[in-house]
Amino acid sequence: MGSTATSSCLPHAAGRETRSSRHAIGDLLSKAGIRLDGSRPWDLRLNRPGVLDRVAAYGSLGLGEAYMDGDWDCDDLDEFFARVLRARLDRQVQPLRLLPHIVLARLHNRQNARRAWHVGRVHYDLGNSFYQAMLGPEMVYSCGYWKDAGTLAAAQEAKLELICRKLRLEPGMRLLDIGCGWGSFMAHAARHHGVSCVGITISREQAAYGRDQHAGLPVEFRLQDYRDLRERFDRIASIGMFEHVGHRNHRRFMQTAARCLADDGIFLLHTIGRNDHGAPSDPWIEKHIFPNGEVPSLKQVCGAIEGLFVAEDMHNFGADYDKTLMAWHANFEEAWPRFAAAMGGRFHRMWRYYLLSCAGAFRARDLQVWQWTLTHNGLAGGCPRVS
Repeated sequence: MGSTATSSCLPHAAGRETRSSRHAIGDLLSKAGIRLDGSRPWDLRLNRPGVLDRVAAYGSLGLGEAYMDGDWDCDDLDEFFARVLRARLDRQVQPLRLLPHIVLARLHNRQNARRAWHVGRVHYDLGNSFYQAMLGPEMVYSCGYWKDAGTLAAAQEAKLELICRKLRLEPGMRLLDIGCGWGSFMAHAARHHGVSCVGITISREQAAYGRDQHAGLPVEFRLQDYRDLRERFDRIASIGMFEHVGHRNHRRFMQTAARCLADDGIFLLHTIGRNDHGAPSDPWIEKHIFPNGEVPSLKQVCGAIEGLFVAEDMHNFGADYDKTLMAWHANFEEAWPRFAAAMGGRFHRMWRYYLLSCAGAFRARDLQVWQWTLTHNGLAGGCPRVS
């Protein structure tokens, strides 16, 4: 499983929790209405000593790895994290031991062309059967649009169609999908709007699945880094890929899109966004789920598109990701017996923690989902809101 299944590198504290850690962490959690060893679903229950010392020393990385090790539990992890983030407790635990990580992330280009393929191997190549069990047969790994939807499948279908309408697709157009995943958007656009598509991905598993599943449709899958794109397209979409680009490459990504977009074309960028420009990436998510991932801020997106595109519209439906993640979690838990022997109990706890902590973050509105509609020179008559 690559780095996602490795043992924790953090030391386990011996003996009982230090009084200072228990007092400090317990007092902090109380501000969010959370008790240590309480009986409510969102309370944190300690299974072994040393957890709070790990949190004090390593912050969210220590908290997450202690959970993976089975050192603590919580019945409703999603609500635990929603409460923690609403109270902004994450900003009050800033361990000095993680300072080198933060400095390196700001100074170095961790998403350069050589390293960009790592997340494909570690995360997206876990197995198509695993992702199909979690995501459902539509295989869409981004936020659904729940405005008029009652099921995950309907929410994903609505999201795909929403993007098509924002792009104003017409039969015969040529569409580029940067970070195409398993090809669900391209297949939808080809079937329902008569366009031909080229999709690029850094995951061999995704490309293999897409070529097999969508054979017969005018869709092409390429294993390719976005920096190598040189062709022109009538329309461009990028759905849930910009989070892997990194702040040092945001401008180059936008320059690539501008180079590849027809003069009268439309570019739809769908990305998770963060509220604070200076906030570092979560070290647990980066280490165990999305290596070198970096959620952009509003300032970073605006700076990257300045002088290249007109921002016709920005649509935020981040609250919908809470429902999407909870639906994925339900699918994951239902399907887990099929994967337990191969993946193991620690992976199970890691993946549960990933899905539910992220659901809590979107519930707390600590993270957003933005859809940007971008053009070279502005659409004549403007761009009416599509929703």
